[in-house]
Amino acid sequence: MTQTLYFSVFLIALCSLSECIQRRYHHIKMMKTWTEAQRYCREKYTDLATVNNINDMNQLMKSVDNSLIYDVWIGLHRSSVHEWKWSLDNLILIQMNLSWSEALRYCRENHLDLVSVDSEESQFMVTKVIHQSSTEAVWMGLHYYCQMNLWIWIRGEAVCYQNWAPGNGTKLMDCNTEHRAGAVQSGGDHRWISLPQSHKLNFICIRK
Repeated sequence: MTQTLYFSVFLIALCSLSECIQRRYHHIKMMKTWTEAQRYCREKYTDLATVNNINDMNQLMKSVDNSLIYDVWIGLHRSSVHEWKWSLDNLILIQMNLSWSEALRYCRENHLDLVSVDSEESQFMVTKVIHQSSTEAVWMGLHYYCQMNLWIWIRGEAVCYQNWAPGNGTKLMDCNTEHRAGAVQSGGDHRWISLPQSHKLNFICIRK
């Protein structure tokens, strides 16, 4: 449902390199409808704010300048008469076998981006769409940044929440060989694995 009221944007950005304990919220002082705010947040950050527990709520409240604004948008919206859901749940599995770079290009040209998984909730949303995959794993927006010797998400955020399979994601990669990217296993516990970017896999995009 499209909201026509104009509130200040309140959005969530993923963890910075120095802060991986909790989500970081940013109060954006721009007047937009809910749909406009969602589009802005997805283009500039990750999405409108998601609140899963009291710690998230406390962090969110600290980020709002109460002296200047009374209402702000968050990522909760009514999808039907009886159902409310978070904006962050909007994922689509693409059943095409592409390399990581090709998958990234496809998502950015046809949707928004390859998916980033920054929390248990995000991981759960991924597992809901991954069961239709035709490959043993699917690409997500995670890659190894050789210059810094660490894994990062495609928008430059550090990997805070992690779900690596044993033997993956914990060792320094040999950057003299092919660059590697992160994928989610389609079966089992849906753990993350490190693969050469040339592998051809299905992938998950964030919808527009």
